Amino acid sequence: MKAVQVQIMHSPTLNTVVMVESVLQKAKEILKISELKRRLPKKVMHSTLIQILDYLQGSGKILITTKGVVWIYRPSTELEKLKAGGLEL
Repeated sequence: MKAVQVQIMHSPTLNTVVMVESVLQKAKEILKISELKRRLPKKVMHSTLIQILDYLQGSGKILITTKGVVWIYRPSTELEKLKAGGLEL
């Protein structure tokens, strides 16, 4: 009889997701994943970070490009302020 190893997928905690969101929001620029890892206050496993980035991209909060990761989410209240101050054509 052979022993079979089963690898259990680790899910990131809410605190880790919020930490990554916060760093990306404050960055105001495109960050490479290596730079994002350096800016995080705590170490995060690479696979966990990729899982978080996939979630954030799926929810429309970030954009992952060939140059890096950038925060794109704007709350509806902020968008309303931008529309109010804009020029109507």
